[in-house]
Amino acid sequence: MFALLFLCAVLLSGCTRSSSAEPGAVTVALDQNPDSLDPRIGQNAASQHLAALIFSSLVRKNEKYQIVPDLASDWEMPDPRTYVFYLRHDVRFHDGTQLTSRDVQYTFRSLLDGTVSTIKAGHPYNLIDSVEAPDPYTVVFKLKDVYAPFLWNVAVGVIGVIPEGSGKDFSRHLIGSGPFKLVRYIQDQEIVLERNDSYFGKRAEVPILRFRIIPEEVVVALELRKGALDIALQVLAPDMVEVLKHDPNLKVVEAPGTNYQYMAFNLNDPIFRDLRVRQAFAYGIDREQIIKYLWRGLARPAVGLLPPNNWAYNRDVRTYSYDPQRARSLLREAGYQHLTFTYRLNNDSDTARQMASIFQQQLREIGVTMVIQGNEFATFFADVMKGNFQVYSLRWLGANNDPDVFNYVFHSKSTPPNGANRGHYSNPKVDQLIELARRDLDLEKRQAAYHEIQHIVAEDLPYVSLFYMDNVCVYNKRIEGIRLYPAADLDFLNDIRIASSN
Repeated sequence: MFALLFLCAVLLSGCTRSSSAEPGAVTVALDQNPDSLDPRIGQNAASQHLAALIFSSLVRKNEKYQIVPDLASDWEMPDPRTYVFYLRHDVRFHDGTQLTSRDVQYTFRSLLDGTVSTIKAGHPYNLIDSVEAPDPYTVVFKLKDVYAPFLWNVAVGVIGVIPEGSGKDFSRHLIGSGPFKLVRYIQDQEIVLERNDSYFGKRAEVPILRFRIIPEEVVVALELRKGALDIALQVLAPDMVEVLKHDPNLKVVEAPGTNYQYMAFNLNDPIFRDLRVRQAFAYGIDREQIIKYLWRGLARPAVGLLPPNNWAYNRDVRTYSYDPQRARSLLREAGYQHLTFTYRLNNDSDTARQMASIFQQQLREIGVTMVIQGNEFATFFADVMKGNFQVYSLRWLGANNDPDVFNYVFHSKSTPPNGANRGHYSNPKVDQLIELARRDLDLEKRQAAYHEIQHIVAEDLPYVSLFYMDNVCVYNKRIEGIRLYPAADLDFLNDIRIASSN
């Protein structure tokens, strides 16, 4: 609240404006460092979004999350376990060397033979039995088993093709083949990309992209006001956005997004092993009020992990509307006149702290005392991965656009470090359906399996589904061509331009 009042005071008093550091450059806010710019290693949102600008892969996802060609102009499946990709002949790495099938082969073999230490050496790439390069422009993947989502996992952003022979220190001297190439990366300060004029696809309009790493929302807002930042996507709280809407030099664009906020339970904990307690929490949280007052309408109630625009989405599942009386009754049935638990919090986020306070207040009304334990993100997330929590809340960013995310999140064998089933959810029927949907290439059968998974998970409640977050971009009016992708990817930066009048 202090940050918002401070920003309002600055806005009302006026602010000295400056121009972006370079007239031909576009400066973009990032709220976190990438964990690695090596596309074989990077896992966080910043890493994957930036890798999609620097690297190419066999295929890519368009704005509708359909698989389309990238390095491969075409592909075929001679049998359910074999994928043959035919590469373009006109692709060069940023250093001028030609990209061939041997580079693709090396990229995936380096994941599997231990050349690089990465979580991506596990599933799904460990399903690859062999990668062959019979000629410079043909790559043949043979899988150990049928794996229907394979194409999704060889797409730009998930993985990127690197030059043959690149070693463990590749992240220090990145060479990709994407629309931009790395100029420099100074941790906690900036990442500068330069347009790749030899890119095989549509050449970017902007010659320089500068990403400034600014975790503090107030600083981002003030730098936008000064003109030192051009674009801030998904890094500002709704209250900040409301203030900046009044700045005549800035524009705001909003669009439905697919990023999913949830509350997760540790099902090994004696309290939350009881379904009635989890149901009480689901009925005791007033999502509509949180959306209205905290998110200022920039979110939609969620019914499950998959977003509504996904081909496998099932809207006909059990939902939990706000009903505090029913919540109190369920707690009494479970044997609790009063319940106390600890909620783990990412203390780096102002919005996360505000949301935790709202949860605390709403749950108090049903007879629950919520003790908030906040830590900086690295400690918080390490504890979550180790299972050192009772309840926490996070978001899925992008990964939930592929229904195979159910394997990563809810399969009983996907507990860390093998996946993200951090709450140790286990249902043999869900496991069976996940495996069926992964191994059957018939889209209708896969959709039916995913529909049933969503039905079961909504009943079992390993997560309380909270909201799908809208995408919000605040940008300088000198920038044109802003077009937001559902998962808030940065691919739109390929198409932006600087207005000629500025």
